Amino acid sequence: MVTATDDGAQFRYASDQSLLIYFGHQITLQANEKVRRLLRLLELEPVAGIRNLHPAYCSVLVKFDAIRMGHAELEAILREYLGRLEEVALPEPRQVEIPVCYGGEYGPDLNDVAAMHGMTPEQAIELHASTSYLVYFLGFVPGFAYLGELPEELVTPRLATPRRRVPRGSVGIAGNQTGVYPFATPGGWRLLGRTPIAMFRSDRDGLSLLSIGDRVRFVPISRERFAALENQCG
Repeated sequence: MVTATDDGAQFRYASDQSLLIYFGHQITLQANEKVRRLLRLLELEPVAGIRNLHPAYCSVLVKFDAIRMGHAELEAILREYLGRLEEVALPEPRQVEIPVCYGGEYGPDLNDVAAMHGMTPEQAIELHASTSYLVYFLGFVPGFAYLGELPEELVTPRLATPRRRVPRGSVGIAGNQTGVYPFATPGGWRLLGRTPIAMFRSDRDGLSLLSIGDRVRFVPISRERFAALENQCG
């Protein structure tokens, strides 16, 4: 069952204990800002019965206690919240710099990506590192932040055949997205480099280095600096 608001937001019954809110079906800064405003409002004014919130590019999955409320009751509350989103002030984004050693064994796809776009590897590095990326949301594995948007000149399809193992800390691109693999996992993004910084740690407050709404810049470093930071980070 799908219902809609006057401004285009849609509610979809996702399960007997969850409701999905869409702010359109395109990845846009405007849609993601609505996601972040709703999360902020629910943080400031929690709703009894909501158990978990799972944001994505342009949607929020709301899981709730079905003993305490039903879909219709929750939707009515959320509709009232959506009508107040313009009142919500988002906090200033946290600025995070992530050191990256580009190319070579750390970025096996860098040369191919550069060639696909008619540029040198150095130009591809400069482009990738020249942008401030928004953390749209976290997913896939703990600590994996979906960052956007890539400079148009670097927009590249993912690999036709995913790798069975992508090393921890690998920095990849796919479409107009970029991101850092927090753990060694299978993956199909094209790898430009690697960071020695841990993206997810069980002993870190908040666990993940990045949070939704953060701004990220990648800082090119040498192999020697990579090794030194890797030793420092353990």
